[in-house]
Parts: sequence; C-alpha cells; structure tokens
Amino acid sequence: MSGRSGGRPTLEQVASRAGVGRGTVSRVINGSPRVSERTRAAVARAVAELGYVPNQAARALAGSRTDAIALVIPEAEARLFAEPYFLDLMRGVGAELAEADRQLLLTLVRGERERQRFEQYLAAGRVDGVLLASVHADDPLPDRVRELGLPVVMNGRRTEAEPVPYVDSDNIGAGRAAVARLVGRGRRRVATVTGPLDMYVARARLGGYRAGLTEAGLPPDETLVAAGDFTEEGGRRAMRRLLERRPDLDAVFAASDVMAAGARGVLREAGRRVPEDVALVGVDDSPAARLMDPPLTSVRQPIEEMGRTMARMLLREIAEPGPEEPGRHVLPTELIVRESG
Repeated sequence: MSGRSGGRPTLEQVASRAGVGRGTVSRVINGSPRVSERTRAAVARAVAELGYVPNQAARALAGSRTDAIALVIPEAEARLFAEPYFLDLMRGVGAELAEADRQLLLTLVRGERERQRFEQYLAAGRVDGVLLASVHADDPLPDRVRELGLPVVMNGRRTEAEPVPYVDSDNIGAGRAAVARLVGRGRRRVATVTGPLDMYVARARLGGYRAGLTEAGLPPDETLVAAGDFTEEGGRRAMRRLLERRPDLDAVFAASDVMAAGARGVLREAGRRVPEDVALVGVDDSPAARLMDPPLTSVRQPIEEMGRTMARMLLREIAEPGPEEPGRHVLPTELIVRESG
C-alpha cells in the first residue's frame, strides 16, 4: 500500500505516519540504539507504506561518516576573536580532533535564522557530531541536535540539571576561592561584576561569591553586585555602577579577566589604586591577566583540557553510542596569585 498523494514522501510524513517525532525517525535511519524495538518497527512500517526512500544524506547517516565535527559558538566574530577563552577552547578541541583525523568546522550562530539554517545543515548529514560553547539558558539548539539523532557535547551547561552531556569547570569553587583570597587580605566590602545571568556559568560564579562571603561571616549586599556580559566594555559599565552605588568598596571579583580589564580601567580613571585601594581578582588566567598593570590575580580554568575532554567524549559517543544517561565532567580550578589582589 502506498500512502503518497503525489511527490516524494518526506521525513516529516514518515514521522506523522509512525506517530513519532522527526528526530526519532532520524535515529532509526542512523541505526541508533536509543530507540525501542516497538518504535523501530513502527517507523519501518511507515517507511514501507509511504514508499519513503532516504536521500543520499540520509543514507550517509545510516551507513557512513563524514569525519567532520562542528564546533558551534553562538557569538559574534568580534567577541570570538577578542576573548582568549574561545581561542584556548578551539585549540584543545582542534588538537584532539586532529589526533583522531577528524575535520573541525567552526560555526557561529548569531540569531534565529542562522540557527535554523544550521539545523538544516545537520539534518542533511554533513557532520558526525556537534560541540557547543557559550550556551545560554534558553538556547534550544542542544535539544534540537539530539532530536536529529546526532551526538552532542556542551562546554558548560544551561542549568544545574542539564540533560545534555557537558564538560564544565568548578565555577562555584572559582567564586569562593576569589572571595577567600580577597577577605584573607583584609577586604570587607567585596563587590562582584557578574557575567550575563541567563548563563549558568555566571550564576554559578555569583553563587560562589555569595558562598564565600557567608563563609567569611560577611552579610550579603546586593549594592555590591553588578551584572556584566563577559566583555571589556561590560566590565567598564558594571564598575561605574558599583562606584556610583558603593564608593567605599575595597575589592572586586570580576567573573572574567576581560571584564576585570575593563573594571581596572574605570578604577584608574576614578583615581583608585590597585591593589592599595581596591583589590581585584578575575577568572580564566588569560594572557591579559599576566599583562595587566599590575598583573591580575585570577582563577585558572583548564580551558584547553576542557576542549580536549569535550572532543574525546563526542568521539567515544560517535564510535560507540551509549545509554541515555549524559556524561558530566567538572574540572577543577586553581587560584593564581599575582599583584592585583
């Protein structure tokens, strides 16, 4: 029996006939073990009834690999190349994929139209798996990639209960270590410049900052908290707000070295000496930290190792698809003490 009413049947029609999602049909075509026998049989019946013939890309999904991995960063070019974090992450990913003879495809997704175009690219079977970085809380792309039947690993996570495999660093520990250092130097009015709070990494570092204050017996004070956006200009704006609200502050924990550089510029313009008047600590231990005047105390993340770990996880999943339980790796951070705080 043929269910066609004219034209070549589509994957969506197969999904509708089988009573499953489009991603489930893709997983069946891909030979994924993450599909029950009952579902697999329903898809097979729908394929037969509709006379569906997979196109060349679908056959590639079923029987071969592209040897290409997409690294997706939802940021503009300016931020990508201005922040050492992304370059270090790409270095780690690239090194691991090169050793496995896989091609790295760097993709910037800067809006809904580009996201939809990228999803179409994935559906065409152009890559074997996806690595995602700088993911915000409301980003649907990680879930869409999984629905398409492709392995995916994220750098960081969207929430504490992230269902997608990820590699992260101890961001709560980073905030706690920074505050402990500042309090240990006798500072009592410790401010923070956060990252964008729709990102788990920023919320975690803010949580670590608050935990550090509690452990030091200092009361929380929201006038000492200003939101940034992980850019230098964002650090400058946040530092100006903090000085307007709390000119008596004596320390700042910036949630990235790039924002710390912006904060340092504003402190200098305001005539505040670092560290004599205001001690300063950042996160990342980037080249900017070492080159600042004075050199910046910073919490080091193993960024290259995070990139390598992400790539290894993804390659294992491609080679041997595993159970639904996602992989979770949280790597330790380390406080690097310099002159600023």
